[in-house]
Amino acid sequence: MIILKNEREQEAMRAAGAVAATVLHEVANFVAPGVTTRDVDRFAAERIKAHGARSAFLGYKKYPCHLCISVNDEVVHGLANNRRLEFGDIVSLDVGVYFRGFIGDNARTVPVGGCSPLAQKLIDVTERALYEGIAQALAGQRVADISRAIQQFVEGNGFSVVREFVGHGVGRSMHEEPQVPNFVDQKSSPRLRPGMTIAIEPMVNAGSPAVRVMRDGWTVVSQDGLPSAHFEHTVLITEAEPEILTCRERMPALLSA
Repeated sequence: MIILKNEREQEAMRAAGAVAATVLHEVANFVAPGVTTRDVDRFAAERIKAHGARSAFLGYKKYPCHLCISVNDEVVHGLANNRRLEFGDIVSLDVGVYFRGFIGDNARTVPVGGCSPLAQKLIDVTERALYEGIAQALAGQRVADISRAIQQFVEGNGFSVVREFVGHGVGRSMHEEPQVPNFVDQKSSPRLRPGMTIAIEPMVNAGSPAVRVMRDGWTVVSQDGLPSAHFEHTVLITEAEPEILTCRERMPALLSA
């Protein structure tokens, strides 16, 4: 069942989205050569707590970390550990917070100091693909319109979209209906309606779309070992243009209210 949010719930989701976006921004700025992924997770935990929220990931289906941190060929759901980040790595940071009863969920991929031209193109294409998808998040359109825009842009730039993991509805729960694939499939494609809140999140591989799960049971990697990138926003469907809820510029006004 797709849950439509009323005005009060939409406002609560704006607040949760602002916190998630602010934490993601802070964590991205913390990433640097020599820092371990466990350091990044601890910093994220501190910032989430400082903003009066809690991690939406820690404990979710027994996930053991405060954020998902995926390096180079790791696609999503990477675990924090003693791995030390090196100049030239690319790191996907996925931050979800639970704040005042609602979830804010967003992600971005950042280079550690710098990266190869291929990796930078991958980052740029994945981020642009996210906004190509958001541009189709209009009332009356269908989920497949979002999926098609992402897939066509990614594949038109020589990369591939991951099939096994998709975007999703989000609200009081981390995963709500509908699913939002980054490719056009043959399943039902719900029509977008005002009040829907969805997480649009292209996961893009430099090579093949094939992935596998590591022995830790969480970390997803590209099967060919080539790098992967991930960007995500939580978006509200309105009567007019889509509204990006994971927007940190709202943070001061929302938290002072």
